[in-house]
Amino acid sequence: QVQLVESGGGLVQAGGSLRLSCAASVTIRGINSMGWYRQAPGKQRELVAAIASSGTTNYADSVKGRFTISRDDAENTVYLQMNSLKPEDTAVYYCVAHVVVTIIYIKDYWGQGTQVTVSS
Repeated sequence: QVQLVESGGGLVQAGGSLRLSCAASVTIRGINSMGWYRQAPGKQRELVAAIASSGTTNYADSVKGRFTISRDDAENTVYLQMNSLKPEDTAVYYCVAHVVVTIIYIKDYWGQGTQVTVSS
């Protein structure tokens, strides 16, 4: 069982920055991939950024050049640095861990979410 706790959300003006943290209850060194998703009111949950155990990263086009995902295996924490925030970044941000259970089964663990609100 993996528990994820997000923090760092809040209210910020457009152009500002926030750093989200996702603390895991287990070592993340062996977790295949972790990431951040977001869900705005009335919209589907969407991928924001992901980072593999190798360090390879992937970003949604809408956040490329503005957001940076990183992981600190020693602290069992994944971060999302968000710069140049826009009102359209307003959403609940969720951390996810993709854990390989068997060769054909990957289980997803989700955090409770943290609200990010960007005012114009």
